[in-house]
Amino acid sequence: MPRFDRSSSLEALKSKTFDLLIIGGGMTGTGVAVDAVTRGLSVALIEKDDFASGTSSKSSKMVHGGLRYLQQREFGLVYENLHERQRLLTNAPHLISPLPFLIPLFGKDGVVSKAVARSYRTALVLYDATGGVRIGKRHKEITRDEVVAHFPSLNVSHLVAGFLYYDARGDDARVALTLARTAADHGAVVANYIKASGFLHDSTGRVTGATVTPNAPGEKGAPFDVNARVVVNAAGVFADEVSWLEEGVVAETITPAKGVHLSVRADRLPCDIAAVIPVPKDKRSIFVVPWEDSPYVYLGTTDTAYEGSLDDPRCNADDVAYILNAVNALTSAELTVDDVTGVWAGLRPLIKAQAGKKVSARTADLSRRHKVETSPEGVVLITGGKWTTYRQMAEDAMDEVAEQLPGVGKCATRSLALHGSPGKKKITLAGLRPEISAYLVHRYGTDASDVATLIADDPSLGEPLISSLPLLGVDAIYAVRCEMALTLSDILSRRTRSQLQNSRAAREIAHKVAELVAHELGWKKTRKEKEIKAFVSLIDDELASAGLPETVRSDKISV
Repeated sequence: MPRFDRSSSLEALKSKTFDLLIIGGGMTGTGVAVDAVTRGLSVALIEKDDFASGTSSKSSKMVHGGLRYLQQREFGLVYENLHERQRLLTNAPHLISPLPFLIPLFGKDGVVSKAVARSYRTALVLYDATGGVRIGKRHKEITRDEVVAHFPSLNVSHLVAGFLYYDARGDDARVALTLARTAADHGAVVANYIKASGFLHDSTGRVTGATVTPNAPGEKGAPFDVNARVVVNAAGVFADEVSWLEEGVVAETITPAKGVHLSVRADRLPCDIAAVIPVPKDKRSIFVVPWEDSPYVYLGTTDTAYEGSLDDPRCNADDVAYILNAVNALTSAELTVDDVTGVWAGLRPLIKAQAGKKVSARTADLSRRHKVETSPEGVVLITGGKWTTYRQMAEDAMDEVAEQLPGVGKCATRSLALHGSPGKKKITLAGLRPEISAYLVHRYGTDASDVATLIADDPSLGEPLISSLPLLGVDAIYAVRCEMALTLSDILSRRTRSQLQNSRAAREIAHKVAELVAHELGWKKTRKEKEIKAFVSLIDDELASAGLPETVRSDKISV
């Protein structure tokens, strides 16, 4: 069974000199690691928290071109997004899947505005032409009855018709984790919970590595140096803080924008495909998206300027009200705070507008393009962008690194299968119920056979830990054995999406998960109790910040 081992990574970080040190274990950093190691470089990657614990686990979980970017005349960005979407569908088919999107059209007296219909029709034709059609299906217009069949709770009084188009989706946190494992498969040294505290310099002032400290919960690690020929700053919204280590002055290259999502039970807002609904009196839309392998749908996102701690963005009561009001205005669901089962807030690392350039005050109008630059001390910064285009961002960053490391090979990631990819082969797991087999294959790809072996050794691991979540005991065991999960939050928030789908249910089973993994992680009674308390407090604080009740009737969390 393949292991993804932090202890051996720590030893390698202390003893080796690397061609490249990457700071940041989100989608961008792990993507750079894959690109670099497959070009033949020796690579180290460190992440101060867990992999994808920041923005890369808190997106809308869609691999898409961005239909609205066409309205901003960002044609090149949409083309790039769709090109990369297709590569992900090919290189990680177990994680990325096509997703149909519904655009309902509303009007008066059964007639939709010609301008609105023409605007959508033009945008969708351009979307297909730009690369949307690569998914194998073109957009089409559908009738009012067909719209209602997909989204039964839509208000029908002003519903006229709709459009159907296709994009893709994927579990962002698992994609980032898969990239980290892919890099490790090819020889990269990768470790979470390692914080950079300062840069190393040679006699000319050039950066040649970093002083780092292991900082996992309960860990008392001493600082040590990691030596490297080049350093890449891929820290996302924390990129300016990392730049401070180099320059001693906090840079201002990032404009963080907060995006919030809510989960609700699918029977409260039935929708068998994703839907795009306009927000009344706002120039935005929100998505209604069914969770995969789960009896929930999620709603979002917001897009607002953010000031506050980058470590702890929170969904607040106004965010919840904004999304619920938008949904209730166009459906008969009558959702309330009691219906919200999970929330999450993430920060987009948008590139700060150039001084003197006139821009909209709305963060939604800021570009989603990425930028690569090299500091006078030789640190390569990659920031901005979208997780859909992580691979192109990584390629561009590595082309910049190549300017400092002559002889580096060319990019090899365009058709590189990611860890666990079955390609076109069908994976079959004997002895498991079909729904469990399908669940494991979708989550783990070719590793599903290893996970199935754990269930064969202990059949209880193949049972759900709670009826209201798609979470098996084996998910927790495999997360700590093979996916470098070190805390309950790693397991329940990122290796699985339990906290995002139903935070109260995740809180309810925290003790059960802790019991399962305590031996694997060497937790004694005190450490185990501390871990449970920390996770429960995290959920309680999250609910309080969002203005949600700490508990709801049992029928609200059981499906």
